[in-house]
This record gives sequence, structure tokens and C-alpha cells, in this order.
Amino acid sequence: MKVKYLGILLFAILAFYGCDDNTGTLGMSMLPDSDGISATTTTFDVTTKSLLAEKVYAKTSTGYVGKFTDPAPEGFGSYEASFLTELNCTDDFKFPAVYDPEKHVGTMAGDTVVSAQLTIYYSSWFGDSLNPCRMSVYELDKRLENKHYTDINPKEYYGNETDKPHFEKTGYFELHKAYTAYDTSVPDSVRNATDSNGNSLFYPNVTLPLSKQFGNELLQLNRAYQRGENDFFKNSEKFIDNVLKGVYIKTDYGDGTILYVDRVDLQMQFRFHYVDSLGVKLTKKDGKDSLYYSTATVFASTKEVIQANKFESSEELIKKANETGWSYLKSPAGIFTEATLPYDKIHEELSNDTLNAVKLTFTNYNQESNKYKFSMSAPETVLLLRKKDMDSFFVNNELANNVTSFVATHNSIETNQYTFMNIARLVSACINEKKTAKQKAKEAAGTSWNETAWETEWSEGEGKDWDKVVIIPVVVTYDTNSSTPSIIGIQHDLKPTYAKLKGGDPEQGGTKLQIEVTYTSFNK
Repeated sequence: MKVKYLGILLFAILAFYGCDDNTGTLGMSMLPDSDGISATTTTFDVTTKSLLAEKVYAKTSTGYVGKFTDPAPEGFGSYEASFLTELNCTDDFKFPAVYDPEKHVGTMAGDTVVSAQLTIYYSSWFGDSLNPCRMSVYELDKRLENKHYTDINPKEYYGNETDKPHFEKTGYFELHKAYTAYDTSVPDSVRNATDSNGNSLFYPNVTLPLSKQFGNELLQLNRAYQRGENDFFKNSEKFIDNVLKGVYIKTDYGDGTILYVDRVDLQMQFRFHYVDSLGVKLTKKDGKDSLYYSTATVFASTKEVIQANKFESSEELIKKANETGWSYLKSPAGIFTEATLPYDKIHEELSNDTLNAVKLTFTNYNQESNKYKFSMSAPETVLLLRKKDMDSFFVNNELANNVTSFVATHNSIETNQYTFMNIARLVSACINEKKTAKQKAKEAAGTSWNETAWETEWSEGEGKDWDKVVIIPVVVTYDTNSSTPSIIGIQHDLKPTYAKLKGGDPEQGGTKLQIEVTYTSFNK
């Protein structure tokens, strides 16, 4: 057969496959039966099981706080969310100067703070917006480590006042405030207020008053910095080490609401003189000073400082993960689905053929999302990657490469499925990985080569999770500035979601899934 015909035929087959998953034997009539090639689709069995996540790497600027209990009697139980965060200090930070009547510089009226407060801003939430809750905030007395796993123990970072010299102490405050996600005390005129561009001016928040003494301690430490007596406000590192190590925020009352916190601000209010263009303070007609009050955010949680989320689930989560007739996806920090792919079987049957496409589909059972008032929905997006990469992928801030990691979106309208259209490169990479390892070991063993012994040793050691992939709920961030948006970030989904997937252990009431392999081979 002429080579040019073979090339044309292969191109035609791949082009047709891109439009239709069912390739059959497209184009085979173009060649004589004796030297044609066939495109065939076959299936292999895949088994799945639930995999308890225990902890996940969650480097995010969003803080989660609250408690939520699954309303379904046979559901996932409850989980609590809380977070710890540092507050950033801008370089060479200085409070405004006190008004000097002789030099006509400065604007502050007196060298004291009018008030101080910690304000927690959130743009959205999950659950009951009118559920009564109570928020508690604790000042940290130990600096956070640069770790972002959700099993962090907050009590390691607060409650030990003896570690801090008194001259650096700012209070070790403990604050409490009752709240509801939707604050009914806010009038509609404030809630619906917009600027000239139509942007909302209202930002939902929980505000917790700090003592005036605490505010004045910060002020006087900064005055000492301005006099060159310390370096506490030189940058955020110095500030966090010597002044305020951060805060821990949790809900200790209420069940049914999770706040998605965008920012934590430490705000202070000062009193100022009105001054003219020459810096001279203005007075009223009666001779009294003309004053005004202004509140400013002086320190805030930002992406430049450490933030760590803590998620803690009840025992019901473990029970759900142990069910064998299916598998689950559950976020946050809940359950993944592990799938064992038949690489050996595929290689054994198709070693002389060419893999064109490998399709893997996960179907979830119908979820009665309207059965309960605040039911969880299925994860919108999931990530498939090798089990051995499930931690490093997020730690290294990797993106799906369509070789060892793939992203799929839930089709909730037509099929109720997560479909990975073509993981052929993953299958080929894993098969070649084992072939390479076996060949290397065989050459090293020489005449003492024992393939059966090597298979056992390799499967328990280096190749333990060689044939395992995991499905993980994720949030994908896209670059929306381009006409063809591209993925710029993938993180664990930390919002409440779940899906019950078909599969599980066939010997314990589950069913085997099918992986579809389309390959081409020469007619014999």
C-alpha cells in the first residue's frame, strides 16, 4: 500500500472522530481488505471507590466560617469552618501626625484613638441567611507557619500569653458578636445604595468593637517607630513578628450558615482638624475648633500574608466514605473518588495497535436538590489526575496539562455526567512508565530476572498507585481578558457540594464502569 494513502486515511479517521465518538470503521472501503486498517472501539472495566480526603491544600484568600449540617437524615453529617489570618502592614506605615499649632503641620486633634474595630467583610454565603450565629475572634500569640492544609490546629496559635514580652503586647483580645448572614437591621436605603456608576456601596460585614486601649497601644507603638525607637512598622514581617501576629475567626453558635469572607480589616477612627491651604486649623464662629471624624482601614488581610482555613467534619463523613455500592464526591475537604484503570489489560490486548482516544465517564445519581431548603448541589467542575500527584498538583499550583491531569464540567441538563473525552495520553504515559521500569529492572537483574517477583515488588512499592486516578471537586479560574479564555488557576472547591457516583465495589453491590478505547490496527 502506498504511504501517501495511509497518511490520508489516518487524517480522515482522526477528523471524523473529532466530530463523533462512534468511529466504527470510517473510511475502510477506501483500501483493499488485504492491506487496510481498522478503527475500532472497545471497552474495559473500571472499578471505583470513595477516598476520604482528610486534609487538602487550600491556599486561598477566601476565609470560610460557620457550621453546616446536611439536612438529609442519611447525609454527610456536619462540618465546621474557621480560619486564621495575618494582617498586612504597608512598608514604613505611619499614623497621621498630630496638629502642631506653631508649625502648622499635621491634622490629628489629640494623640489618641476615638475607636477601633475589626470588620469581617463577605460577599456571599451558603445556607440560611437568617440563621442566628455568634462569631468569636481571638488574637494569635504565635506566628502562623506558611502551610495551607485544612487540618491546621488553631489552638497551637493562640492562648499562650506568657510567650510575649509585655512591652510588645497589644492585648490578646477575645471578641464575640451575634450576627445573621443577611443583616435585617440594615435599611434598604443603605443596602441598595450605589455610586455614580451603579456599583453597590454596601458590603455585608460583621463588625466587632476593639477596646480603645488596644487602639492607643498600636498608636503609641507607631509613634515610637516614627521616633526611631523600634522597627515594628517597617514592613509586614516586622509588624507581624512584634505587634499583631494575626487573628483566628470561628463561629461558636449557630448551625446552617457558612460565610465566604473576602477580607478582614482592622479599622480605627480618629478626630481631625479642618485646616486651610496653609495648614492652619479652622475654627467655628464661636471660636471652637472645627473638627471631623474619619475611620480608616489601617491593617488588612491581603494576598501578601498567610491565611489558613480549618475544616472539621463529623463521623458521618467517614461512614459515607466507607459505603461500597457507589462512590462519592464531597467538598470541602471531604471525599474524592478513586478509579483503578485497566492499563495492563489495555496493553495486553492492544499492544500492537494505536490508541486514538480513550473516553472515561462518571455518572451521578439524580440528586433531589429541592427536597430540603438548603441542599447541596453537585460539584460544577472536577479534576482527574494520577493519585500520586493529588497533593503536589495543588502545592505546586499546577494547571491541567491533558496528559496526566484533565478537567471536566458537570453536564447537569442532558446526561448528569462528568465526561473526560480523551485521556489516551495518560493511558499511554502510564503504560510506558511501567514498561520502562520493567526493562530497567530486567537489565539490572540479568539471568536472575523473575518477572512475577518483580510485578509483586513493584506493585507494592514504586508502582503502588500506578493505575490509580482520583476525581476531585475543584474551582477553575480563567483569564477573561482574552477572546479565548484560558485556565490560569485550579484550586480545591471549598464550598459545600456533593455527588453520588455510579460504580463502587462490584462484589459489594456496586457496578463496574466502562472505559471506551478507540484504536486503529492493520488488517491481518
